[in-house]
Order: sequence, then C-alpha cells, then structure tokens
Amino acid sequence: MINLQLSLKTKWFDMTKAKIKPEDYREITPYWISRLTNNKFETKDKSLIVKLFKELPKNWVEFKSFDTNIMTLGYPKSGDTERIIKYEHAGIEIRTGNPEWGAETDKLYFVIKHGKELTHQKIN
Repeated sequence: MINLQLSLKTKWFDMTKAKIKPEDYREITPYWISRLTNNKFETKDKSLIVKLFKELPKNWVEFKSFDTNIMTLGYPKSGDTERIIKYEHAGIEIRTGNPEWGAETDKLYFVIKHGKELTHQKIN
C-alpha cells in the first residue's frame, strides 16, 4: 500500500474534514514533480523543468500510483486520530483550483483528489 501523506494548515484541514474541500493543491515545483510523477528530466535548471512541465501535454504526465491520501493537521503523532484523515486516493490532475479552497486564480496546480474516507485505520 502506497500512501501520499500531506500536511495541512488548520483552515484547510478543517474544510477537508468537514467534506467541504474534496481536493488538495500543490504547486508545480521540482519537489512536487519528483514526489508525484515518474517523469524525469535531463537538465538541472529547475525553472526550465517547471516551465517544461507546465507545457507538457497532460497525457504525457505519468503520475505515481498511490492507494491513500493521508491528510494531517501539522505533524501529529501516529495515534492522534483527531489530526489525521485518511481517504482513498482518487487521482491527480494538473489544472486550476478553487480560490475558496486556497488556489490562486488562473494558476496551474497538482490537484490531488480525495475519494471515500477511510476511518479508524492506522497509518502504514
């Protein structure tokens, strides 16, 4: 089982837990490209990697396969169930996000989608 663990600030964690915010946003940066995709680039120029990645046809992006999204409020201890929410992983897209959920208008993001909530399960 492969988990994608994402730390959230209080506002976004509370909205996610209340089922208001069914997706999470991460900027398209070299760090998130390496963490979320299998795409490799031969250049060390980080700004060029981001530019190229944003311009790639979407069907050329190979996302890593995750089973679950683990959303945490900050960095809790593993048994702190009040600060941990676990969801089925419902995929990743590259697109704009909802400004009411923290996205900047007209900016592309990795959009991490949450599926069904998985309750009362330990983090692996």
